[in-house]
Amino acid sequence: MTELTFQLNNEDETIAVGQKLARHIQAPLTLYLTGDLGAGKTTLSRGLIQGLGHKGAVKSPTYTLVEPYELDGVEIYHFDLYRLNDPEELEFMGIRDYFTDSSLCIVEWPDKGHGLLPDADIHLHLNYVNQGREIQIRALTESGKKLLAAIK
Repeated sequence: MTELTFQLNNEDETIAVGQKLARHIQAPLTLYLTGDLGAGKTTLSRGLIQGLGHKGAVKSPTYTLVEPYELDGVEIYHFDLYRLNDPEELEFMGIRDYFTDSSLCIVEWPDKGHGLLPDADIHLHLNYVNQGREIQIRALTESGKKLLAAIK
């Protein structure tokens, strides 16, 4: 299985998909999140990060570019590259140091870092559909396929 699609009628359902991913996810893994502004990328990230055990707020790292979370042996790095002007800026922040064998990297707006980011294991794309959203989850590696099979 390489692709799943879910209809999301509200914010709670978006969070629930993130929590469902959290129940089966294992590092190392890189997730790309794409979609229009306001489509639910950060909401999905919040569900995933809190589903992995983070008890506090999950804020969008729009201005800081990355927000780290350390939870029970896994390092989570939530990137939001929306405001990135040049992919070379990622070199200055040491982007390669974040993608390790014990890290889960969630990257919003990955196209802004093209050429400097590792390939994704899972690509999640959120679309507006009528009054709700639709999420397409596509596995791009064997690790991604295992995760997709577990959440179907």
